[in-house]
Amino acid sequence: MPSLATLETERTPTRGPRIALWFAGGVLLVFVLSLWSIVVGTAEMSVRDILTLRADVEDLQILTISRIPRTLAVILSGASMAVAGLVMQMLVQNRYVEPSTTGVTESAGVGILIATIFLPAVPLWGKMVVAVLFALAGTMLLLALIRAIPHRDLIIVPLLGIVLSGVIGAAATFLAWTFQLQSTLVAWLTGDFSGILKGRYELLWIVAFAAILAYLYADMFTVAGLGENLATNLGLDHRRITMIGLTIVAVVAGVTTVVAGALPFLGLVVPNIVSLIVGDYMRRSLPLVALGGAIFVLLADIVGRSLIAPAEIPVGVVMGISGSIIFLFLLIRMVRR
Repeated sequence: MPSLATLETERTPTRGPRIALWFAGGVLLVFVLSLWSIVVGTAEMSVRDILTLRADVEDLQILTISRIPRTLAVILSGASMAVAGLVMQMLVQNRYVEPSTTGVTESAGVGILIATIFLPAVPLWGKMVVAVLFALAGTMLLLALIRAIPHRDLIIVPLLGIVLSGVIGAAATFLAWTFQLQSTLVAWLTGDFSGILKGRYELLWIVAFAAILAYLYADMFTVAGLGENLATNLGLDHRRITMIGLTIVAVVAGVTTVVAGALPFLGLVVPNIVSLIVGDYMRRSLPLVALGGAIFVLLADIVGRSLIAPAEIPVGVVMGISGSIIFLFLLIRMVRR
């Protein structure tokens, strides 16, 4: 987590052009990958006819009902989950945590199960509310456990999150087994955009708002990342800012899990890679983190749709494999340092 010296370094003007170049390159790559995502798929669609304005009704329906909504869902969920990971890392003061490895995503899954079992007639937005509340409870439980640790070692905190994630995941599995909802739980917790259509992705605009809110509070999250005592001495209401940040994480994790499922390692690897490039000053790194998250999920989704076409590999599987490899590389690099 950043020190005062680091923050002063991050504010130096020499980084401005470099960050602007990275941002411009990220925007261009997102644009290119978005076009690629739109044209990739099993349904036949004439790109030439669409570009020359000669497309028939079927092509236009595929484009507007399936391809564009799916691409938007990928971008929104990828960008927001990466931002949520950065916010959590700042507040927990550990760069090796994120919602899918700390029990937050699993808590959202428990909330979805509870809503499915006891509120079967509730609409999708109702399940979203329950999932967000359970995700918030999961984040608060994690924070309470971390505060109970006398020495917050860089490795102990992620291990604690993994243990908590396993316990909550086991509880969710037992609950699903009791009510014969194992397949439902797997479907909810596996990142997959194959079912995204117009009318089923719009809730993700909520997480876009949450990501914007995180940017507005970026300076305060950066100060909170210095530690409670120092942040309080600087005049920051540490508890209030922490609650705002954890609420943003819970909203993003809950809504994304309901709409698209879990996106493992996204909030862990992207903020760490961006930190290696531009440092820890959150207001500067957060836009790049959002772009990096969108790029990561776009690439994973395109790979999942292309490897065994016309069949499709869920994006959560692709991200689980690639994300774990990147995480191991980052972990080995940290240990060597």
